Amino acid sequence: MRPDLFDSLIAGPCSAETHAQIIQTAEGLKGLPLSYFRAGIWKPRTQPGAFEGIGDIGLEWLVDVRKRYGFKICTEVATAEHVRAAAAKQLDMLWIGARSTVNPFTVQELAEALQGTGIPVMVKNPVNPDLKLWLGAIERLERYGVQVIGAIHRGFSVYQKTKYRNNPHWQIAIDLKQARPDLQLLMDPSHIGGRAGLIAPLAQQALDLHYNGLMIETHYDPNVALTDAKQQLTPAVLTELLLNLKPRSQNERAQNDLAELRDKLSIIDEGLLELLQERMELSKQIGILKRNSNTPILQVQRWEETLKSTIEKALNAGLSSEFAEHFIKMLHEESLRIQLELSKTNDAR
Repeated sequence: MRPDLFDSLIAGPCSAETHAQIIQTAEGLKGLPLSYFRAGIWKPRTQPGAFEGIGDIGLEWLVDVRKRYGFKICTEVATAEHVRAAAAKQLDMLWIGARSTVNPFTVQELAEALQGTGIPVMVKNPVNPDLKLWLGAIERLERYGVQVIGAIHRGFSVYQKTKYRNNPHWQIAIDLKQARPDLQLLMDPSHIGGRAGLIAPLAQQALDLHYNGLMIETHYDPNVALTDAKQQLTPAVLTELLLNLKPRSQNERAQNDLAELRDKLSIIDEGLLELLQERMELSKQIGILKRNSNTPILQVQRWEETLKSTIEKALNAGLSSEFAEHFIKMLHEESLRIQLELSKTNDAR
């Protein structure tokens, strides 16, 4: 990677699993311009019983990496106890994870524990798409004297399926950068993408959008990783990814922006189709009730009221009345078709 492309590069395994795994991964990364070597020591898992981190002994392994390779070292903290343990080993940086950023009580506890340590802190976005929570976490740390703070964009949890593990919601990261241009903003393409194949294009996106750096999960053999195996890269693959990054011209950036917007349209279209399917299923249920109660399929007064209300809502939303009228009539026509088919079925009986 050209040193001028990014200010910061953080890499290392999702979780510290064994001393040998940590050293072998660090050995593979020693030729890269690494700002920090990362590894999770305490892992906040969604469900109990999964691997929840190796604990304090992992800090010793990170210190060994620093001693052998000269890398600065960092890990995630989620409690005041974590902060104290990491500070005792003089870790060079700590980050606050998305599950912690979402809870102001947790951030407050961490801020108080960090006071006076002098340790730089990176703050990942909260799991839900809320810019104020992200900014609020940063402000809490500042109030307790944390001098060096950065932000990490790792994407946001959404209920609907997308091609990403965590939806980027690019605008939120852009808004954070505009609100706090003094902070370094890094991208975590591992957690946004969730799959190794998506990390390279996301890293290029980070470059195109002028992020200050990357945090990428790296494991000497992702196939045996205890956590996030699908989204970790080998050091060799990471090296190749970084070498293939290239600054884009203004026109290339515009084309990339267009592609991203089109991807968003596709996601919305898929959601619309799912909603239409749900709507037609409800129409079917209404048709069954009408059939069983001998209620007329077409109720003119209700239809006229629905059409008028929909057009008014469309105008308030900035849509044209022509579009709204055409769209609702198409929906109504399809609903009538479904209900008429049910009526024919009943007549056949």
